[in-house]
Amino acid sequence: MSRMPIVFFGHGSPMIALEQSDTTATWKKIADRIGKPKAILCISAHWLTRGTGVTAMEQPRTIHDFGAFPQALFDVQYPAPGSPDLARRVGELLAPMQIVPDQKWGLDHGTWSVLVHAYPEADIPVIQLSMDANLSPAQHWEIGKRLRPLRDEGVLIMGTGNIVHNLPAMDWGDPNSPPYDWAERFNSTILDAVLKDQPETVINFAALGDDARRSAPTPDHFWPLLYVLGARSAGEKAELDPDFIQHSSLGMTSILIGAD
Repeated sequence: MSRMPIVFFGHGSPMIALEQSDTTATWKKIADRIGKPKAILCISAHWLTRGTGVTAMEQPRTIHDFGAFPQALFDVQYPAPGSPDLARRVGELLAPMQIVPDQKWGLDHGTWSVLVHAYPEADIPVIQLSMDANLSPAQHWEIGKRLRPLRDEGVLIMGTGNIVHNLPAMDWGDPNSPPYDWAERFNSTILDAVLKDQPETVINFAALGDDARRSAPTPDHFWPLLYVLGARSAGEKAELDPDFIQHSSLGMTSILIGAD
């Protein structure tokens, strides 16, 4: 493709890195449709900062940023190279914002738990862009818009999080338990806006009131979607697959845009 599509992955639990499921198979199908990009720029729910940083090392480490999980998950490595050149390009596109070249972070599980399935060879340069926790939703969207030229330079822009992400409310005992009414309403409203290319509804998600407060009690897993939608060109088709909520309050929807 002359212009790279953009994609949001509903990544769920870190344990998905070890799974072989319909969801992980669909992630691989998404990657196969996209093809092999020159590089990947990922915005993960798991890198919140003051100010904005971009990983700029030659070889980012695999970060195991979680607690009580099996040793097999800690043993997973995703040894993709980094790209200092792409990090510099991101800084150029976002100027005059101050973008800090980071040498310490690496690839967190929001990134590698998806990529081990989507691009298992780990031979594509990957960098991460952090999310400044002090920015408004509109400002996060605007950053995505300013990154849009990367799509014509062979770079895949991907966000990874969950549209619905309320861990305390989850039904941990049954992944197939039906979604709460508020989760289903919020998810449906947001996805309808995505399909109709109405980003203002997504940017102003807090206006959905109690449904928003319950579905995104902290916005970190929701914000990556705003970067993806910012990088969208007008009229580009969005596709939802997979599209479901598990454990009643964990959205697993992935959104591929511009793949036609």
